[in-house]
Amino acid sequence: MSVNDVAAQVRDLMPGVIADLEELIAIPSIAFPGYDEAPVNRMAETMVQKFRDAGFDDARLMDVPTGYPPIYGELKGPEGAPVVVMYAHYDVQPAHPAQGWKTDPWTPTRGEDGRIYGRGAADDKSGLVTHLGTLRALRGKPPVTIRLIIEGMEETESNLEAFVEDNPELFECDLFVICDMGGIRSGEPVLTTALRGDVSCVVKVSTLEHGLHSGVFGGVAPDAMMALSRLLTSLVDDAGNVAVEGVTGGAWQGADLTEDDVRAMADVLPGVGLVGSGTVADRLFAKPSINAIGVDMTSIAESSNVIYPEASAKISMRIVPGSDPKQELAALVRHLETHAPWGAKVEVTPMKAAPPYSVRTDGPGYAAAREALEEAFGKPVEEAGSGGSIPLLQTLEDASPRAEFVLWGPEDMAKSRIHASDESVDPAEIERMIVAQVLLLQKLGERAGA
Repeated sequence: MSVNDVAAQVRDLMPGVIADLEELIAIPSIAFPGYDEAPVNRMAETMVQKFRDAGFDDARLMDVPTGYPPIYGELKGPEGAPVVVMYAHYDVQPAHPAQGWKTDPWTPTRGEDGRIYGRGAADDKSGLVTHLGTLRALRGKPPVTIRLIIEGMEETESNLEAFVEDNPELFECDLFVICDMGGIRSGEPVLTTALRGDVSCVVKVSTLEHGLHSGVFGGVAPDAMMALSRLLTSLVDDAGNVAVEGVTGGAWQGADLTEDDVRAMADVLPGVGLVGSGTVADRLFAKPSINAIGVDMTSIAESSNVIYPEASAKISMRIVPGSDPKQELAALVRHLETHAPWGAKVEVTPMKAAPPYSVRTDGPGYAAAREALEEAFGKPVEEAGSGGSIPLLQTLEDASPRAEFVLWGPEDMAKSRIHASDESVDPAEIERMIVAQVLLLQKLGERAGA
């Protein structure tokens, strides 16, 4: 089919695709511990049925020792055709009221801007319906063999890496299509070529055997929260750059953004400056970043005139492509252990060491994806990185070393607000991505048969 034929066919499919998305948003498939398991299981069963209806007759829940099951299936293409593994995930982040949602996160809502709002609308239920739309457009006759893998615990402690390691033969392929990304702005085609990794730890600072009256001992007794605060500020310099010795940095050669772009995308308050130095793309895609993402001490409501003896924080550091997560985590731990003020006692518990990833861009699969994306969007394609981490990619590469990767999707950086309040997706971006995926599979099939 020509580009116009594919676009027309997908346009006709879009009412059903959007109906699917709205149905899926309404299912609170939060796989985090402590949340109701029933919606997650319902989401899994719903997706199995939808993928069966779209052509994967053998789509099924796979057995895993712990956690929610991944979905797997295979749809055969012509003899000798390339094998493509299509990935997305069916779990979502929590949607706490404290995040400040303007609408109910579990009620799909069409905004005045035409976007669809709700938790998971972008991350990654838009990826799920992009795959469904692609399969429907192929009408059960794909030009390549398609293997499907839909994860159920991507947002929490993933069990898919262990599943891949135990079943590598299921993932042997020519190309992985990871539909859990997006461009910088809707309507502007981007291929993601680099992901920062993520290392994290919990640091506990102790200064006293027990709490003390702040009036009686204030000014002499060391305050654990103040000591922790000073320790945290030592992690960055005055500009906000990571100041941990031994942590790797780099530079970005692809698409850039302006500071005004980021201020608008991130809703930075007026008068508040951005952090870091170098280009915006350097800071987002090729330099490390560090954040305190949780603090334990006491709440304001429960506070009294007490100097507290200990305080803890969870630290997350994004690391750049090409770096070793174990070495980067070790550097972070070493810094925390040696920079506490006043001789405060420090205990660091490592939590996570997820690797970064760099996409190989010199293969035929990547070239075909670039052509397909340009045709679907009618614009030249740019390359961008992502601060988001997908540790699974390295595991998939280990299982299928000759395979290429394509990272894309409908989650635009400018407005999707994944993991935050008022998450949304542009339906037109989903439509364009379905067209791109159909064109990509066609090109792979044509070139194999040439």
